Amino acid sequence: MNVLISEIEIQKKVSEIGRRINADYEARKPILIAVLKGAFMFLADLLREIEIPVEVDFLSIHSYNGTESSGVVRITHDLSLNIENRDVILIEDIIDTGQTVSYILDNLRTRKPYSLAVCALLNKEARRVIEVPLTYVGFTIPSVFAVGYGLDHDNRYRNLKYIGVLDDK
Repeated sequence: MNVLISEIEIQKKVSEIGRRINADYEARKPILIAVLKGAFMFLADLLREIEIPVEVDFLSIHSYNGTESSGVVRITHDLSLNIENRDVILIEDIIDTGQTVSYILDNLRTRKPYSLAVCALLNKEARRVIEVPLTYVGFTIPSVFAVGYGLDHDNRYRNLKYIGVLDDK
């Protein structure tokens, strides 16, 4: 496996994003919504860097068949919090084609949040099919299959402390 982004680089970037969120939401109490399963490690580390009061909730989405996006998105676990008139930050592990996050944003907008921002650890612009607004981005990566730090291949590699590229899938 080749290391794409080291543990140290991830820690520095997560800290930087946390500082930006602290500054941007200084007098507010946003809800961070993590998309499971991939974003859980990013969310956990990001929460440790955020000093303002926040609430946390989770969405679980299914849109992949193996390593490819199916193009069909469905919510398999919905929010437990009411986000109406609240500041919401959607926490994603990776933005690839944009189809999944576009679906999620459309769904969340129907719930009338006060504001809605997207925070993605990884941005894979080369594969974008639908443009989506990204407020906080950790790293822009090439069109490779990344694993580690929450991202998986067949439910393996999530526990890596770095982000790597498999030599062969």
